[in-house]
Amino acid sequence: MNDLTGKNPNFTTTNWSVVLELIQTDYGRAAGALESLCSRYWYPVYAFIRRRGSDPHEAKDLTQAFFTHLLENETLKKVDPQKGKFRSFLLTAATNFLTNEWDKRQSLKRGGQHQIISLDDTEAEERYRHEPVAVLTPENLYERRWAFTLLNEVLACLKEEYIAANKMELFAKLEPGLVDVVNPGSYADWAIALNMSEGAVRVAVHRLRRRFGELLRNEIARTVATPAEVDEEIRHLFAAIAN
Repeated sequence: MNDLTGKNPNFTTTNWSVVLELIQTDYGRAAGALESLCSRYWYPVYAFIRRRGSDPHEAKDLTQAFFTHLLENETLKKVDPQKGKFRSFLLTAATNFLTNEWDKRQSLKRGGQHQIISLDDTEAEERYRHEPVAVLTPENLYERRWAFTLLNEVLACLKEEYIAANKMELFAKLEPGLVDVVNPGSYADWAIALNMSEGAVRVAVHRLRRRFGELLRNEIARTVATPAEVDEEIRHLFAAIAN
């Protein structure tokens, strides 16, 4: 479990960079690391497939079939280890899968036989119902859902750290300060609720934001090939949310 020290024992084993390093030498380990990443980022693919016109049942089967194809057919060996973010790789692979590699009947048949990721039908469709109806293209929706999925992963990790440190009440009160502009009066309200001084609350908000930023960089680093790409990916993430 994570703590407030910044350590994450699972970080190095689930990086996209690790996958890229292993694809030519140890495909089994590469596929295992990739499966861990895919289990975190299945919903953007589901939303992409739904926006392309598939109904909920078909989208579920196609999503499962895609990840089966990805993890069982050595698709990774075609990836250039010198370039490519996991986000871009997954979208390109899903597009190719849907348009060039498999016809629908093959996809549905295979998806029905193998369950590579845990995909909850109700959760997937409930989330999709809240997507903009016609504003975003399938590709733009994928990018937006990718960004929010990543942020949710970071928020969940941060919450877990505060729970482990017995600071859940503090986290619950200050969480709005992560994303919203904090009105001056909010610090006073939080101070009263938490039985803290206003100055202590401001310090706590600063620490919460700083740790969120650290975890965000860590999570993004999982999905890019080199550390040099992290800042670019952060900019892309917030641009996708803003669009």
